[in-house]
Amino acid sequence: MDWPDWLPSLTASAVALLVVDLVVRVTAVAVVPVNRRPSSALAWLLTIFFVPYLGVAAFLLIGNPKLPRARRRKQREINRLILDSTKGMDLVSTEHPWPPWLSGIVELNRNLGSMPLVGGNSAVLCGEYDEAIRAMARSIDAAREYVHVEFYIMTKDATSEPFFTALQRAVERGVKVRLLLDHVGSLRYPGYRRTIRFLDRIGVEWHPMLPVQLHKLKYQRPDLRNHRKLLVVDGETAWLGSQNVLDRSYNKRANVKRGLQWQDLMVHLEGPVVSGVEAMFITDWYSETDELLQAERPEVSPVGSPGRLECQVVPSGPGFDGENNLKLFNALLYSAQRRISITSPYFVPDESMLSAITTAAERGVDVELFVSEYGDQFFVHYAECSYYENLLRSGVRIFRYPAPYVLHAKHMTIDEEVGVIGSSNMDMRSFMLDLELTLMVCGREFSEALRRVEDGYRAKCTELTLEQWLARSRMQVIKENVARLTSALQ
Repeated sequence: MDWPDWLPSLTASAVALLVVDLVVRVTAVAVVPVNRRPSSALAWLLTIFFVPYLGVAAFLLIGNPKLPRARRRKQREINRLILDSTKGMDLVSTEHPWPPWLSGIVELNRNLGSMPLVGGNSAVLCGEYDEAIRAMARSIDAAREYVHVEFYIMTKDATSEPFFTALQRAVERGVKVRLLLDHVGSLRYPGYRRTIRFLDRIGVEWHPMLPVQLHKLKYQRPDLRNHRKLLVVDGETAWLGSQNVLDRSYNKRANVKRGLQWQDLMVHLEGPVVSGVEAMFITDWYSETDELLQAERPEVSPVGSPGRLECQVVPSGPGFDGENNLKLFNALLYSAQRRISITSPYFVPDESMLSAITTAAERGVDVELFVSEYGDQFFVHYAECSYYENLLRSGVRIFRYPAPYVLHAKHMTIDEEVGVIGSSNMDMRSFMLDLELTLMVCGREFSEALRRVEDGYRAKCTELTLEQWLARSRMQVIKENVARLTSALQ
C-alpha cells in the first residue's frame, strides 16, 4: 500500500507539536511556581495546561507582578532617603495608653514602608463626592508656593471643573503645579485628551504614570497601575482617600444609563504627616521624571502641629519586595479584641486575609463587612461573592450598599482606637499589582468619625444572611467559581 506523499510531513509536524506541547508543560511546572502564591501558581498552570499557547502568551504578557528593575531601584533610594531624614523623629505622644499590640504594627509599617508614626495631626473626613472636589479646590486656592497632584483617574468635566479651574488660578498667580495621573487608568475614560490639552494650555507640568507607550519604547506589564489618590499643598495640607477627580458616574454611557453613582471617602490632613504623604508624590515624580525634588524632601516637624492624632503613611505596590498593605491589614485583624469594620468595594482576599478575618469572628470579635450590592466589574464582583458563604458561616456580618450606588470607599476601624483609610482595596490586585497609599490613624476621635460613616452605611444597607445566600441560583455559583479562579491569575 502506497502512503500519500504528504503523510510523512504531517506526521513529523504532529510529533513536533507534541514535543513542543510537552516542553511547554514541563517548563511551566518548573517556572510558574517560583516566588508565587500556591493558588496563583495553580491557576496559571491550569490555564497553560488547558490552553497552552494562549496561556503561555498571557503569562509572558502579565505573569510578572513586579515593576521594572530601574523603578524598584528608585523606590529603594527613596526609602533610604525617608529613613535618613526621619531618623529619631517618631513624634508619638506618651500620654495615651495605646494597646500593647500597636507598637509592633507601627514597627512593621516602618520596616516595610520606611515612614514613621508621627503625632500632632488633624484629620477631617469628607464623604460627599462633589463637596470633596470643591474642598480640594479651596485647598489649591490657598496655595502660595506649590501644589502636588496625583490621582489614578483625572478627567475635566462639569463635576471636576472647580478642581481644574483652581489649578489654572494657581498657575496664573505663580504657584508651581506638578501633576501625575495614571496613563492607562485615565486613558480608559472619556475626556482624557481634552484634559491633557487643558493642562498643557494652562502651564501645568504633568506626566503620565506607568505609561504604556510603545511608540516611545515605554512598556511594562500593562496592568501594573498607580492607584494612589493624593493632593499636597505647600507641604502644609494634604488630601488622600478613594476618590478620583471626575464625575461620580465616571462619564461612561452605561453607567449614566443605569444611574450609577460612586460613593467615596476622602480625608483632609494637617500636621507632620503631610510630609509623609508628600514623600509618596516625590517617589512617584522621581520614578516618572528622574527628577528628585531636593528642596521638598520629606521632613517631619512638630512645630505648629494642629491636632492630637498620630498617623503613619503606609505605601505599597510592586515597587516593594513585600505586600505592605496586606501585612498591615492582617496584623490589625489578628490584633483586634472587640470590633472590626471593613469597607471595600472589591473584596477578594488571599488565603492569609480570609483566615485572619474568619479567625477574628470565630474568636468572638464583632466583624462586619460593607460591600456594594452592584458590582461594576464582573469578574471581581463574582470572585468577591465566592467568599460570602465562608465569611457568613464564620460569623462575619455582610452589609450590601444598595444600587445605584457603588460603594467605592476603602477604610477599616479596629476596636475604638485605630482607623485605616486610603486607596487600597482588599483584593489581590491592590496587594500585588497596584501602587497604593494607606494611612493608619491612631486616635479615638478619628475612629469615632469613621464609625459614624459606617453607621450611615449600615442604615442604608441590607444585611445578607446565610439562608438567603445559600438559596442563590446554580448559575450564580458557577460564575463565582470561574471568577474566583481568574482572580488568582496574578
